[in-house]
Amino acid sequence: MNTNIKTLILLGAVILLTSCATPKKQETLTGGSKTSQTVQQVIDELGLVYVEEGANSIITYDEVNAAQQAWCDALVKIGKLKEEGGDYKAYAEQVLSEAYNYDYGKVFFKPTLAFGDQTFRNDKKGALAYFVGGDPDYPNDKGFALTPWVKARYDNTGDHNEGIQIYGSVAITMGNVWVTDKTGKEVMVDKTWVFKKGKDGKLRIIVHKSALPYSPSIK
Repeated sequence: MNTNIKTLILLGAVILLTSCATPKKQETLTGGSKTSQTVQQVIDELGLVYVEEGANSIITYDEVNAAQQAWCDALVKIGKLKEEGGDYKAYAEQVLSEAYNYDYGKVFFKPTLAFGDQTFRNDKKGALAYFVGGDPDYPNDKGFALTPWVKARYDNTGDHNEGIQIYGSVAITMGNVWVTDKTGKEVMVDKTWVFKKGKDGKLRIIVHKSALPYSPSIK
């Protein structure tokens, strides 16, 4: 076989391989490009420094702030329902299902006034007992939400949204929550939340740590 024939055969093989491979490559890029561009746009707008690999959605600051305010509003409503003779326990269970991740996976919850071997409430039963009391398995719980609190507000550390870290479908907040009782007395607690965005687009709490501020003794 002379050199010219060999060259033609090789050239034909290269053209055939290229024509077969190119459409597949384009198809792969096209299939994921829309999601990639959308996610990247949000990453750029929020100035995020890290996003989990394969993230299909990004939590926004507005969503995080709305979830925090919803938690504050729900706390007040539980106590209000109790005062009005409503089914406050059923509502509290609803809040735990909608605002927390108990029905979908793990939740790490350390309430403000929990202690000893019941410090951490990693299941819905323990969380419900903390908020509304009445569970013989948690005899020290009187129902934190039943005070009742007439007002609740939150404030993340720093200015604007500096107290929120967003990592794709997970967001972390750190700051304070203030709750006010019927006498006007206001109590402040230190608060850390971690939210995860579900496949249905809703934010749910996967970590909740609350504690009273440290006050050094006066000598």
